[in-house]
Amino acid sequence: MEMQRESIFVSAIRSFCKMFFAVCGIFLAFIAMTCLYNAIADTATSPTESKTTVHYLPDANWKRESSTTSPVILQLNVHGVIGETKGGIDTKAVQNILLDSRTGDFKNNRVKGILLHMNTPGGTVVDSDNIYRMLKEYKALYKVPVFAYIDGLCASGGMYISCAADQVYAGPASLIGSVGVVIGPFFNFFDALSKIGISSKTITEGLDKDMMNPFRAWKPNEDASLQAVTAYYYQQFVDIVTSAKPRLNKEKLIHDYGAKIFDPMTAQEYGYVDFAEASRDTALLALLKEAGVDPSQTYQVVELEPKSEWIKSLFNSQSPLCTGRIEHTIDTGAPQIRDQVAYLYQPMCE
Repeated sequence: MEMQRESIFVSAIRSFCKMFFAVCGIFLAFIAMTCLYNAIADTATSPTESKTTVHYLPDANWKRESSTTSPVILQLNVHGVIGETKGGIDTKAVQNILLDSRTGDFKNNRVKGILLHMNTPGGTVVDSDNIYRMLKEYKALYKVPVFAYIDGLCASGGMYISCAADQVYAGPASLIGSVGVVIGPFFNFFDALSKIGISSKTITEGLDKDMMNPFRAWKPNEDASLQAVTAYYYQQFVDIVTSAKPRLNKEKLIHDYGAKIFDPMTAQEYGYVDFAEASRDTALLALLKEAGVDPSQTYQVVELEPKSEWIKSLFNSQSPLCTGRIEHTIDTGAPQIRDQVAYLYQPMCE
């Protein structure tokens, strides 16, 4: 009986060792594959490689035409939160779309115009401004018209980007406006922590380096620089909107309309959009006319969707699988401030 118990014990040890070394082998093989993948990716990626996938959309006659020589209208979707890579759109995505629209099957100036399809609540100032300026540069460089169609919401950063369009059409169920800038909200936990006997100390160099620190009492006027930055971005926003939309009165925008949103008919009356109660086909046909494309002849409407890079991100050197590091953030509930403890101040067009 004693020998049987020893045999079971030895068998368990042997099984454990086999499993342990098997797991170690799999882990080492995974590391080797990761290193090999990174090496291949770094050497094989071409600067001219397409970063987008082509999708063919219905034209004004509800047809998806197939041709390698016909004129092309690029539909660029400004959907979701501007500056968000998941479910939204950011500077890099738009840059790749615009670059790919001049190469491959679309070279030789096949793209004759851009239709911005808008449905966004806004987003970061930086991405909104970058996308706006890229569209302006693209339009000037390639001499193509840019029209916008609002299919839902065009607020804040969406208004900013729509200023690159020559004409703006709004659907019947759209909402337009919200010209303003916000940083925050900021929270202060000092009083609550003091009551339970918790204190904190932050070591800094540089005046106001820890401004708006939520773990100490705020000093008078320590938000002055943030107020100044917000005012700067707001003035820039107002200037761009009123310059692009001359029917929109600047004084009324600042003192009356503010950051309110409006139905399409009111937005047209105030000058936010050019045409209300419109359809996507209406905007498309007007764009074709402006671009000099005959709608009775074959043309294509295409969407260039950024390719998913989840495999590359899984294996790249910054992945937690490779670094062994997991980062934690505190979500305050405000999309513009993901971690107030790290003092990341991201201005938002809102």
